[in-house]
Amino acid sequence: VQLQASGGGLVQTGGSLRVSCAVSGRTFSTYVVGWFRQTPGKEREFVAAIARNGISDYGDSAKGRFRISRDNAKNTVTLQMNSLKPEDTAVYYCAAVQYAGWGQALTRGSTYTYWGQGTLVTVSS
Repeated sequence: VQLQASGGGLVQTGGSLRVSCAVSGRTFSTYVVGWFRQTPGKEREFVAAIARNGISDYGDSAKGRFRISRDNAKNTVTLQMNSLKPEDTAVYYCAAVQYAGWGQALTRGSTYTYWGQGTLVTVSS
């Protein structure tokens, strides 16, 4: 399984940006896909995750502003980010794991098996 993140870039405070994760493999629909972000000197932070049936969860910083969605036919997961703030600046990584249930473990990066290369999102003030 390979993950390819794309869509990062530079946006002004208050703007919107969409990042996508393309996942290779025929069993995409069985994977939970999550987004994490990281900035230098800080721990990796959970942003959002979505299960095969569309159940989703968000980190505190993303609630109310970000929306995660998936298209099982196209093997893609999209993170729509609105009302962006300078503190959202980070490298955003998508990750995937075959996971039978749903729970708090999916907010931890150590749960995920596969990772993409990351895409940089910069929010200017």
